[in-house]
Amino acid sequence: MRALIQRVSGAQVEIDQDVQARIGPGLLVFLGVTHDDTEADAAYLAGKVSRLRVFSDENGKMNRSVADFAGEVLVVSQFTLYGDVRKGNRPGFDQAAAPAQAELLYNRFVSQLRRLGLPVKTGRFAAHMRVSLLNDGPVTLMLESPPPK
Repeated sequence: MRALIQRVSGAQVEIDQDVQARIGPGLLVFLGVTHDDTEADAAYLAGKVSRLRVFSDENGKMNRSVADFAGEVLVVSQFTLYGDVRKGNRPGFDQAAAPAQAELLYNRFVSQLRRLGLPVKTGRFAAHMRVSLLNDGPVTLMLESPPPK
């Protein structure tokens, strides 16, 4: 499972010219799921996201998590995080999980974040979305769940 995380001043998702979700300061999480991912991967990544210290403390150091200042989280499914362009120029998506498995684990990830006390908004799984964001920093990180043992 992969999560591309951006610290944002604000972000929103539009579907068919309607705003589906909007957040203020917090984290925008693009989430990709691969074949071998499990609920344990979703729980692991949700825990990492909730504890990720990318917000400044009173000394200007990145030492606070999104929960430390009551920030919001916007989670958007993005199978293209598993796009492969090592051969040719057209991405292949063989590593992306099938939609049913991906949606189940996407929802599990969102549930885990909420269980950890974070205010979470979402895009719509498998919809064509327009995502707008104001990256703060910029701060962008890629997290991955540990490989299967």
